[in-house]
Amino acid sequence: MNLTNKSILITGGTGSLGKALTERIFNTYPNVKRLVIFSRDEQKQFLMAQEYPVDKFPAIRFFIGDVRDRERLIRAMDGIDYVIHAAAMKHVHLAEYNPSECVKTNVNGAENVIHACLETNVKRVVALSTDKACAPINLYGATKLTSDKLFVAANGIKGNRDIRFSVVRYGNVMGSNGSVIPFFIKKRAEGFLPITDLNMTRFNISLSGGVDMVLHALKHAWGGEIFVPKIPSYKITDVAKAIAPNIEQREVGIRPGEKLHEAMITSSDSYNTYDLGKYYTILPTVLNWDLDEFIKVFDAKKVPEGFRYNSGENDEWETVESLRALIKEHVDSNFTL
Repeated sequence: MNLTNKSILITGGTGSLGKALTERIFNTYPNVKRLVIFSRDEQKQFLMAQEYPVDKFPAIRFFIGDVRDRERLIRAMDGIDYVIHAAAMKHVHLAEYNPSECVKTNVNGAENVIHACLETNVKRVVALSTDKACAPINLYGATKLTSDKLFVAANGIKGNRDIRFSVVRYGNVMGSNGSVIPFFIKKRAEGFLPITDLNMTRFNISLSGGVDMVLHALKHAWGGEIFVPKIPSYKITDVAKAIAPNIEQREVGIRPGEKLHEAMITSSDSYNTYDLGKYYTILPTVLNWDLDEFIKVFDAKKVPEGFRYNSGENDEWETVESLRALIKEHVDSNFTL
């Protein structure tokens, strides 16, 4: 996917992934026509604008707006080629206590993004999902599953428009806002690390890996796919050992809405899931393109019936040593024990 002379809009553009996408786009495609950072947080926009001054990055635009506001989205998408939908209310426990706010942003906001894309001349749309959308037990996961379904179904209502909607679903992003690694690094000064459950596991992906997935979907999606990466898992206790090996791990109990292990593909999904090599893809049950041609083009291989992909049964695991190296590479270059 060549973004030269293209106009891109990122909802939630001041978040961790939005900033990583911005950096990648400017480094790889210095002649991008326009990059619109759409978010509702004016302070984050103010700070990000210091990193990307318009005199050095003339293509950048900072657009204050909320995905809950359909008209604002339509205005922002005027002349946009590609949309990356990263805006979401994502903290599980906060969503449990503020359910209507989560629905307004994650479900109604998704509908508004789809509507705005259909009203304008957008050509490609990639929506960010989460492992918590797979067999959800919390409201956040349920709203993201709903969002996924909305974006997949949007391919069936596009009419004769030249537009493709797809989804990328991945696990915990290492070092992102609110994630466990920065939290543990901060908490180790207190002499113990609070562990929700000693048996807990999670998938692990870097910000750069998340950016790779988004760009892959922009380039390769035919419409309706949910892309899932093949990534390692980690044990939460190994993360704690990597950050503070000589500090007590104190079990404090699972928070509202949390799972012991996360999943990205259920056995029920296996009937529509294909192995693409670096990624899996869950295809929609109703296709508006030729499946045989898709299989041929991507050398896609059907996964076995009953296949499932979850963090507790993964074949690939991070170790204490690999986690330390990743923390230094992706989270804090000055990290020391």
